[in-house]
Amino acid sequence: MSASGSVFQRIQKFVFSKDFVRYVCSTHFWGPVSNFGIPIAAVMDIKKDPLVISGPMTGSLVVYSLVFMRYSMAITPRNYLLFGCHFVNECAQLTQGFRYLNYWHFGGRERSIAGAPSN
Repeated sequence: MSASGSVFQRIQKFVFSKDFVRYVCSTHFWGPVSNFGIPIAAVMDIKKDPLVISGPMTGSLVVYSLVFMRYSMAITPRNYLLFGCHFVNECAQLTQGFRYLNYWHFGGRERSIAGAPSN
């Protein structure tokens, strides 16, 4: 029982420490947290029709996430939360980009039209 009590006490001590409070009240925390809307939306869109994917916007978001993944590791202190946010976004946007290319340039549109029931 004392081992679990000590674990709880260590967690409590860490959560209420000045360093943790300073981190949670900083842009190193809230910037990535607010930015997580982009990768969440991209992951949710993976099941949608590829007809609605914007190729230029997807390409822009791929470059944007690569730049900010690099930035998150270049600043001091390194922002691993920002890196994680943009890593998830990079993966989701690359998936959307492959879906876009497959639909518009590699025969996906023709296959979906051929497979659609005729009126």
